[in-house]
Amino acid sequence: MLRIYLVSALVSVALLVMVLVSKGWAAAGTVAILALLEITFSFDNAVINAKVLARMSPIWQTLFMTVGIAIAVFGMRVLFPLVLVMLTSGLSLSGVIDIALHDPTVYAEKLELAHPSIAAFGGVFLLMLFLDFVFEEREITWLSWLERPLRRLGKLDQLSVVIAGAAIMLIGNTWAGEHREAVIAAGLLGMVVYLAVNALDSLFGGEDDSSGVAKAAKAGVFGFLYLELVDASFSFDGVIGAFAITDQVLLIATGLGIGAVFVRSLTVHVLRRQTLQRYQFLEHGAHWAIGTLAICLLATLRYEIPEWFTGGVGIALIGGAFLSSKRAAARGPAN
Repeated sequence: MLRIYLVSALVSVALLVMVLVSKGWAAAGTVAILALLEITFSFDNAVINAKVLARMSPIWQTLFMTVGIAIAVFGMRVLFPLVLVMLTSGLSLSGVIDIALHDPTVYAEKLELAHPSIAAFGGVFLLMLFLDFVFEEREITWLSWLERPLRRLGKLDQLSVVIAGAAIMLIGNTWAGEHREAVIAAGLLGMVVYLAVNALDSLFGGEDDSSGVAKAAKAGVFGFLYLELVDASFSFDGVIGAFAITDQVLLIATGLGIGAVFVRSLTVHVLRRQTLQRYQFLEHGAHWAIGTLAICLLATLRYEIPEWFTGGVGIALIGGAFLSSKRAAARGPAN
């Protein structure tokens, strides 16, 4: 097990030492806090990653753990926020980078202006991921008193699309204020992207005439794309929330980057140890945590919801699912 976390630990120590030498103890402590928060609040992300990776070929699993880390750290937590500010402020990318490095307070304010669109896209994407899980027919249920009625409702065709569409229009018309058009457009984009990835995923999920290599390539490409979109939906709000701890962009990128690397190691741990098979309700807990995150993201269009609340509820749900799994295992195989 230690080998799984060895690279993450070495990278983390190296980065923390660099920050300590160049910025001092306070900066190193800030980076450690940001990394810990990212790891703690992203366990549900690791569970979903492991589920999708289990059906991918070893080469695509390796690509996700290597190239995917670069995309997660540099692309989603560094470059993408800069691009968002560029698009919403009308500044050039070089101008945004200059603000981020030399006037981080202004950068944080401009990034906050993009929050409604970020929350709408990520919230709708994750909401549909959650709804498709609870509406799916499955033998094992965790919160049976709630999951069984939802499973029966799921027999209605495209119910998740209807609910997500209604949520977009309701939130766009009542909560978005001056951001109404941007919120509705971002929410619809989140829905379209989710449906498009699932549609592409069906190309390799069913029976077809493709060769084994071709089907594996499809699985790898669309599985990789799906995982990066899920990671993006998780990371957007965390980048903005990190400014509540520090306004130093480089410290935020370093702390969240360390967290993202450890989440990848956690994903490998869950995958290789067959954690989802041994703890039968863990996947349920992760999806309920995702549903909570989706609702909280959408609610931030009107209300101030602290990061600790969203993360705390997610941890509680996953912890409850873990304990329920342990008790179920002690009782013996489910009927």
